[in-house]
Amino acid sequence: MHKSMRGRGMDIVSALRTFQRVVETGSFSAAAHDLDVTQPAVSRQVAALEGHFNTRLLHRTTSGLSLTAEGERMLPMALRILEAVEELGDAAGSDGAMASGKVRLSVPAPLGLYLSERLGDLLAAHPKLAVELIFREQSSDMIEERLDLEVRLGQVADSSLVCRRIGWTTAFLIASPAYLARRAAPRAPKEIKDHECLCYNRAGEANTWSFSNGSEDISVRISPRLTACNAVAIHRAALAGAGLAVLSHIIAMPDIAAGRLVPVMKDFQPSRLPVTVVYPSRRNMPLRVKTVLDFLTEAMGQDPSMCASGADRQWN
Repeated sequence: MHKSMRGRGMDIVSALRTFQRVVETGSFSAAAHDLDVTQPAVSRQVAALEGHFNTRLLHRTTSGLSLTAEGERMLPMALRILEAVEELGDAAGSDGAMASGKVRLSVPAPLGLYLSERLGDLLAAHPKLAVELIFREQSSDMIEERLDLEVRLGQVADSSLVCRRIGWTTAFLIASPAYLARRAAPRAPKEIKDHECLCYNRAGEANTWSFSNGSEDISVRISPRLTACNAVAIHRAALAGAGLAVLSHIIAMPDIAAGRLVPVMKDFQPSRLPVTVVYPSRRNMPLRVKTVLDFLTEAMGQDPSMCASGADRQWN
């Protein structure tokens, strides 16, 4: 039988949590920073865990760390144990339970900017909670990348994930006054082909823009002069007068209000997309993840432009 790790001055739950963070961050020093302990303390906990099970869990080389075959087998079990411990803590604490630990949240850049202005209140209300905000336009392998939550735009094809619809996009077809001084604004989707197009390449969708006039949806094939996988880059190019772009209201509205960008083609607005938060499983959801999930739902509901009915779009 294994000797008790507590008897050797080590808590197995703490050691498993340390092992998890080492794997997630890829280094002992990064794990130590996340856990607010020293690097030697992290090394000692991983070594004690390996000694406890009499097997090596990590390959340590000059180029970095990698899991051994035994470590690959142990990691999913360790994660299940840690989730169960968190769930027990939540149940024991009842209404007084406090969310604690780090939540890895992947979001498209525009929504990430919106959330970053509101996360301070969440963190102030939950002193032991931490959020790692990952800006990503494309869908991820949530298990492999160890994400807790991911926000996706459009339909979710992966049936293995749990989905919660939390809102809808609102976007504008915009251009700068300088660009519109050179080129007449399009009045209908068919006229877009004659323009310089700046395309936010979301999940590989770089050649089609979709619009709606309230009664029909119209898709337009474009030949973008500039493509980027980040909406912020397209926003800056549009401000510089490089062409037309479809931008989220989150990014575009301040510039529309200030006159730096002009919404065009009023009768045909960019089609709205569902905003969905996905996660691997609803079973044993830790309180830290549930807390952030509830925050996402509430934050989306605070902006009328992201509600199902939408808000009247503002035009100068």
